[in-house]
Amino acid sequence: MDKIRIRGGISLKGDIKISGAKNASLPLMAACLLTDKPLYLCNVPNLSDISSMAQLLSQLGVSVTRHKDTNTVELCANNLSSTTAPYDVVRKMRASVLVLGPLVAREKQTHVSLPGGCAIGTRPIDLHLKGLEALGALISLEEGYVHAKAPHGLIGAPFTFPTVSVTGTENLLMAATLAKGQTRLMNSAREPEVGDLAHCLNAMGAKISGIGTDTLVIEGVDKLESTTHSVIADRIEAGTYAMAAALTGGEICLLGTTLQLFPTLSTLLKRAGVTLKETQNCLTVKAPTTRLQGVDVMTEPFPGFATDLQAQWMALMSVAKGAAMITETIFENRFMHVPELCRMGANITVHGSSALVRGVNKLKGAPVMATDLRASVSLVLAGLVAEGETLINRVYHLDRGYEKLEEKLRGCGADIQRL
Repeated sequence: MDKIRIRGGISLKGDIKISGAKNASLPLMAACLLTDKPLYLCNVPNLSDISSMAQLLSQLGVSVTRHKDTNTVELCANNLSSTTAPYDVVRKMRASVLVLGPLVAREKQTHVSLPGGCAIGTRPIDLHLKGLEALGALISLEEGYVHAKAPHGLIGAPFTFPTVSVTGTENLLMAATLAKGQTRLMNSAREPEVGDLAHCLNAMGAKISGIGTDTLVIEGVDKLESTTHSVIADRIEAGTYAMAAALTGGEICLLGTTLQLFPTLSTLLKRAGVTLKETQNCLTVKAPTTRLQGVDVMTEPFPGFATDLQAQWMALMSVAKGAAMITETIFENRFMHVPELCRMGANITVHGSSALVRGVNKLKGAPVMATDLRASVSLVLAGLVAEGETLINRVYHLDRGYEKLEEKLRGCGADIQRL
């Protein structure tokens, strides 16, 4: 099993090209199920989660062609052979549940295994199911599978999410495009990835309004057509490398991203003493000349602070001046990186859903183990600033969400190697 070795203490300087967003690419790929015409997606990152979604779609009969030289994926669902998403594929990745809405909308029935993914909380799909039931689908759970059918098609209806759900919003948004009549999705997720999906669906012929707000209005259409769509930049990857620059006392130019994708993080970084300067196609992140300042954060749905950046912020705060309280409100089991950071000398105390981080003067390299995708990269960040050598085990998590991580960091001077 691969490991990553980091020799820390190097100030990172250089340019990093931000990849297309994994969390935007996955629902966009599932959207191909809504039409028998080809869908062309550009700027798709080369990640294991993308491969898992491609494998699932292929099993359903979708033609999937990946052009790695251009990061373009061509998908065509004109000859579906199955409406069953099997356990052996779905268990690898929770986002597999995104095929549920499109399949029941177009094929009027589907059987989708209950999903898997990172062990960072229950993340139930009950909101997906309640929303589909509101649109007229008949739902049953049998032997670990969701059975959904709508013999006469879905019917547009109002639905209010009791809590904000990104994949729930995406699933119902896709399903509603082919429903008869109007659907209003209230308390919808406002994440940029949801907006990216909506813009692509509109380019395919859907009629969606309210994009970027918490109320999406969808006028159902009979069919969707072909389009070409470029995936937005990955704001989580950009935020991660921004913190790498801040942690190591460096300066990194993030290419292909914008502050609009992470408004809260940029504000918090500035409060910590980091300088951010945006020019055309480049966001420059420069560490302060003095020690970083401790800043409290609380995870919230967009435009709040992203839960997918919480572990990285904890690594940042572990060497900041003073103390920082980090409160997790999205997932109930997302502090599994704490013991590993403490092995490197961090001073972190967990109280329920909050972690108090008291900054230390320096971290020290140690053998550590990754527990999930974002926890993995928080250990990479800690290793970049730690004194001595850090050896990170179980780094296959990283391959789910970070394209060419070692190569990008080495390009900025990091001493990092995959073993």
